[in-house]
Amino acid sequence: MKNSEILELSTEDLAARLVEEKAALSKLKFAHAVSAIENPNVIKTARRVIARLSTELSARKAAAKKETASEA
Repeated sequence: MKNSEILELSTEDLAARLVEEKAALSKLKFAHAVSAIENPNVIKTARRVIARLSTELSARKAAAKKETASEA
């Protein structure tokens, strides 16, 4: 998932996608622990997508908090 795709998501979709990606990563890790998966680089890619999603989500939360603080 590219950053441009992440920016297009709403905050609710972003949070939902983050939960989905974390679940997928845990399944990948389990599958890799049981028997080696064909392409272990998928795990690294999944971690990076999770990091991108959580970074954007926290940036949006910080921006919303800053906006509400400036209104008060």
